[in-house]
Amino acid sequence: METHGSSGLHATLLDNRGRLLRFLAARGAGSDAEDVLHDLWQKIAVAADRPVADPVSYLFRAAENHMRDIRRATFSREKRQLDWHDMGNAPEDEPVGERIFIAREQLQHVQAALAGLGSRVDHVFRRYRLDGVGQAEIASELGMSLSSVEKDLQKAYRTLAELRIKLNTE
Repeated sequence: METHGSSGLHATLLDNRGRLLRFLAARGAGSDAEDVLHDLWQKIAVAADRPVADPVSYLFRAAENHMRDIRRATFSREKRQLDWHDMGNAPEDEPVGERIFIAREQLQHVQAALAGLGSRVDHVFRRYRLDGVGQAEIASELGMSLSSVEKDLQKAYRTLAELRIKLNTE
């Protein structure tokens, strides 16, 4: 039984790159299979250098698990966006008088919180949520992976959720 550490996994990944890309594309990654494979590569790079008895099988299992994680994250993100959207459609949310003042004050807090995350996260959030630009297009514009765009959006959403809780308790 042959064992490989993480450097052996990298070599195996390179040897099976085409097969892994087809596998990921068939499992739903589609044109983003390259990004998903790159994410898998990064996970393997930071994994502990431990022996793996069957590296090809290990890589395909890791790819399947990574696709499952992506599907879960996508489902959660879409549900969160629908919930966010549905919250703003109630007639009582129409700003009048004092609500306008409160809304402007909350907007200033939101803008400060987004600015505090850094210009890239702020830019990604605004392009996606305000301009309606797709995540893949944002990744292409900024020369970064789709995963990085998703992580930036997660940071922004997490910060805004925390801010919302803080503002609602005040």
